[in-house]
Amino acid sequence: MTALTLSTAGAATLRADALVVGVAKGAGSKSGDLVLAPGAEAVDKAFDGKLAAVLATLGAVGAEGELTKLPAPSGLKVPVVIAVGLGTVPDKEDAYDAETLRRAAGTAARALSGFKKAGFALPAASVEDAAAVAEGALLGAYAFTAYQGGENKLAPKDAKNSGPKLPLAEVALVGAKPRDKAYKAAVERALALAEEINRARDLINTPPNDLYPESFAAVATAAGKEHGIKVQVLDEKALVKGGFGGILGVGQGSANGPRLVKLAYTHPKAEKTLALVGKGITYDSGGISLKPAGHNETMKCDMSGAAAVFAAVVTAARLGLKVNVTGWLALAENMPSGNATRPGDVLRMYSGKTVEVLNTDAEGRLVLGDALTRASEEKPDAIVDVATLTGAMVLALGNRTFGIMANDDAFRTSIHEIAEEVGEASWPMPLPADLRKGMDSPTADIANMGERMGGGLVAGLFLKEFVGEGIAWAHLDIAGPAFHEGAPYGYTPKGGTGSAVRTLVRLAERTADGDLG
Repeated sequence: MTALTLSTAGAATLRADALVVGVAKGAGSKSGDLVLAPGAEAVDKAFDGKLAAVLATLGAVGAEGELTKLPAPSGLKVPVVIAVGLGTVPDKEDAYDAETLRRAAGTAARALSGFKKAGFALPAASVEDAAAVAEGALLGAYAFTAYQGGENKLAPKDAKNSGPKLPLAEVALVGAKPRDKAYKAAVERALALAEEINRARDLINTPPNDLYPESFAAVATAAGKEHGIKVQVLDEKALVKGGFGGILGVGQGSANGPRLVKLAYTHPKAEKTLALVGKGITYDSGGISLKPAGHNETMKCDMSGAAAVFAAVVTAARLGLKVNVTGWLALAENMPSGNATRPGDVLRMYSGKTVEVLNTDAEGRLVLGDALTRASEEKPDAIVDVATLTGAMVLALGNRTFGIMANDDAFRTSIHEIAEEVGEASWPMPLPADLRKGMDSPTADIANMGERMGGGLVAGLFLKEFVGEGIAWAHLDIAGPAFHEGAPYGYTPKGGTGSAVRTLVRLAERTADGDLG
């Protein structure tokens, strides 16, 4: 994992392999001009006040995500200067948006793969700015290399196997206040959060032959021991004894049995309890309702909701938040076999409600239904579930935005505001009562499918049926942003992203402060 330090050296005296500064587009009368961001003063001085002119000569325009590398002059202790674009300069030059800084730092960190140490002299006049730069740099430095760099036994014995390029080893924040308690706390929070998001990314990217319900549960158990979190794992026998028909029904077609994992972080001074429920389908073939060709290859990511919940609980424990946070990981592998649930089968859920399975590829709501009921039994102050639940949500909101549904408008609004605050794109979605009738079944209490139009909302209505009365509940459908198949951008890598972790952690922090929403 990339190390993070608050540098006591200035930009001109820092010894590192590279130094990152910010540059923006001029606004108003300076439109088209390059404007150096705060933090670049010492570097500009080393360039005799001509850094902006040099960058412009090289074609830089300050656009967001733009990257320009140039050799450093003799007045600096680094060999390379990297200028990263911040977009249009704000009205106040020290008021860059946190997400802008986060993405810029991530862009630079990605470009610094293979470097040992880089200084980040981006705006850091406030605690919030420093935290954003730290977070973006650590998330941008991520790379999943666990399955790369193996020995080539056919290569000549004297041939060198260079292996994958490793992420930037150390991020040094320049311009922050290393002896200030608020800065130290913000950087420590950024480090804990980024490390757990990157662990969630690792889980999402791990091939399904190595990550299955039992092995995921083992990872959770190990993390619990490390961070003082109580972990309980229900295996097949315990699930049968408990009557968890939804989780069992989804997992019964696989040789890898399902699990329900409970992670409980408690604080002696906590006054509120937050329950987080994650969909953990470690591989989703669709079951008997098999997915068509071209839709199976990335289905290892169907446990992204459980990964997000796991990361959020561990982060809350690492930060020592004054709130009780319980995570429920509903883990199963959805496979077709002679033992698999068939379309037309009826499952008896943990709640006692019966469900007619019309489509075995609508399995996430089945495992979540059991976990929501179980979580409700403990009477938390609020429940949030997270899931890569429906393709319909991707059609509605695209690949970068998750949908939020809830049984309480104020709670839904609060989560939307939190997501916006931490830089995660989201959008509030309704739960139209008229869509519920489409799930009426002549055979069971409810069917797992309803109207095709508004399918993401139908799934939310299904989940609502399994939430305890009087408990504030929200559902985050992260099917779009959970797994990025395109080219990396900002601090977002190709593959697992760790979507929703930041939102869940900030929700836990607000709850600890008595502001549940």
